[in-house]
Amino acid sequence: MNKKFLISGGAGFIGSAVIRYIINNTSHSVVNVDNLTYAGNLDSLLSVENDPRYEFEKVDICNSKDIGLVLNKHKPDIIMHLAAESHVDRSIDSPRKFIETNILGTYVLLEQSKEYWLSLNDKKKNKFKFHHVSTDEVYGDLGQKDILFTEETPYAPSSPYAASKASSDHLVRAWHRTFNLPTLITNCSNNYGPYQFPEKLIPLMILNAIEGKPLPVYGNGRQVRDWLYVDDHAKALLLVALEGEIGSTYNIGGNNQLQNIEVVQILCDILDDLAPSKIDDIRHYKQLVTNVEDRAGHDLRYAIDATKITKDLNWKPDETFASGIKKTVKWYLENINWCDRVKDGSYQGERLGTSQS
Repeated sequence: MNKKFLISGGAGFIGSAVIRYIINNTSHSVVNVDNLTYAGNLDSLLSVENDPRYEFEKVDICNSKDIGLVLNKHKPDIIMHLAAESHVDRSIDSPRKFIETNILGTYVLLEQSKEYWLSLNDKKKNKFKFHHVSTDEVYGDLGQKDILFTEETPYAPSSPYAASKASSDHLVRAWHRTFNLPTLITNCSNNYGPYQFPEKLIPLMILNAIEGKPLPVYGNGRQVRDWLYVDDHAKALLLVALEGEIGSTYNIGGNNQLQNIEVVQILCDILDDLAPSKIDDIRHYKQLVTNVEDRAGHDLRYAIDATKITKDLNWKPDETFASGIKKTVKWYLENINWCDRVKDGSYQGERLGTSQS
């Protein structure tokens, strides 16, 4: 049976990937609710914007009245909540926006979803779901130990961003426990792939390299992350939304633990092959690697144990890091115009920063 999804933050990196996947691979319909802050880019949805199963609403999730109107207008079957401030460096420089969007915004969406859910007839009410999309950063730092984040790992967020996401996770669980709102939570590892805002590690390194700019690596670059191709994540999110057990949490990871410096070196090797530098002084892109002062409170290691979603829902990533990263580099090389519109602000009027979350 076809479902109507309301996806908050659908113009963001992961949200747009979910929307493209749903529209291109299923018969479900989507309402994209996004306030189009700096990270929201409707250019990422040009391929589906004219599909009759896709609709867009420019709404701030912190605006209770507008959210209520959207819910009652579109009457979704499933809400997938991805809207969030997600740039760790920005959260360190200015935490307030993260508190407002990630905590207050989630509260508003939960409250309005509860009121909407309670207004439904029994048949539609029993099928409604609220799926909250979160991050592995809520678990904090694994350090060098040979352990993985599971769904039972205690929360220990390090950055203001991670703390705000941990808070939103707790709110979702509370609304399920107290009000019986049918909720699901997923916590993912680092995503990469096409259409990622160029302040993040992988697109930043690709674009800096081909422009002959320094490739800034925090500290010694030994921080370990588990890398998940964004389309694999989109498939997992849809699967959880449709088939996940109400009240459950699912960790989603790519099974690709790599140090940041290793990721940068892999990117340099691929770029040497696909787009050799035209600058005389640069024979290999690794020459551009530059160590910079480490981020405050930088976690050393994240790593996801995705056993539960694999066992319960039969999900596993299709892409290895080797296959996914090559697709990613090719996409950026073939879509420089998309990147240029982000970098010069013409997509919306906001210039980029940097990040290596």
